[in-house]
Amino acid sequence: MAATVRAKFFCGAVADGQVQLTAVYSGSAENREFFEATPAGSIQLSVVSPSTRGHFVPGKEYYVDFTPAGENS
Repeated sequence: MAATVRAKFFCGAVADGQVQLTAVYSGSAENREFFEATPAGSIQLSVVSPSTRGHFVPGKEYYVDFTPAGENS
């Protein structure tokens, strides 16, 4: 079993400190591959820091890596 699972998400909106991401499903061969493994999903982040919020751009795609945290994290 892999230690990390990678997903790919589309940034749909950034407003009032909220970032909305949804799983990709089309637009490229890579996106169709991600759709086969993760056909649906959403992430909503509340972001306080303007510099962090500025990282997210509506219309852009982002990889999201899920790595188990250590036992004492």
